Amino acid sequence: MARTRVRNARTVRMASLVALSAALPLVAACGTEDATGAEHHHQGAGHKPVVVVTTTWEGAFAKAAGAEDVTVIVPQSVHHAPDYDPKPSDLAAVAEADFVLYAPFEPYAAKIREAAGSKAKLVEVNLDNDPAKAGAEITRLGGLFGTKDVAARFKTRLDGRFAELNGELEDVWPGGKSPKVVAQAFTGWAGVLAGATTVGTYGPEPVTPAQLAALSAKKPALVLDNAHMTTGTVLPDSGAAQVQIVNYPGEDLDLLAVYSDAASELKKAMGKG
Repeated sequence: MARTRVRNARTVRMASLVALSAALPLVAACGTEDATGAEHHHQGAGHKPVVVVTTTWEGAFAKAAGAEDVTVIVPQSVHHAPDYDPKPSDLAAVAEADFVLYAPFEPYAAKIREAAGSKAKLVEVNLDNDPAKAGAEITRLGGLFGTKDVAARFKTRLDGRFAELNGELEDVWPGGKSPKVVAQAFTGWAGVLAGATTVGTYGPEPVTPAQLAALSAKKPALVLDNAHMTTGTVLPDSGAAQVQIVNYPGEDLDLLAVYSDAASELKKAMGKG
């Protein structure tokens, strides 16, 4: 069973940043590249990798790929994870990991890179819940962790569950027709899940008056807003139902639950939930 730890003020271990600074010159020693450009982290036989991730989103990818010892830095209570400012004790955990997963859009990524110790392999993760992209990242991580079989099994489950939910949503299309949707930059996958027709996108910046006019003219039935980056009602007075899509899994790091929860919200918005 996977062991998941979400770090907070009560559970973090206090450690010296001086020790981290001393370890920084050693970071270049980790990882090698093969002829394909893929990097490998050498582990002893039977070694289960220790993985530190910035958020539950990376954590869910790591768990799906086969990691059993996963520590999450940003507490689940932080609604907008990119705003989190890592504490010295958070950064100290990085030096003890075999792998550290982070996303490029997280502003604290630079701190994470600087804090890596001699063992830590830094892995930038493409966070996108589109099943093809998520499956590709999980497969890649499984290769790095030495857990390819686990990652392959999860990818099969992901593809099957996505197809199942897609069928359920298409069965409740209003009037039997694919609904028009406008999606936020990180919620396009939910439109694919619904089998919807995406007629426009916005964000992550707030919608400008010109964008508002252009998107409203498309007459979408749904607006797929990002619950973690919401800017309020996106298309007021357009008649479109706004659906809050959650990208980040819970503390259990269950990625499949993200799709189930999104499908439930979409069904409600289409009057069938």
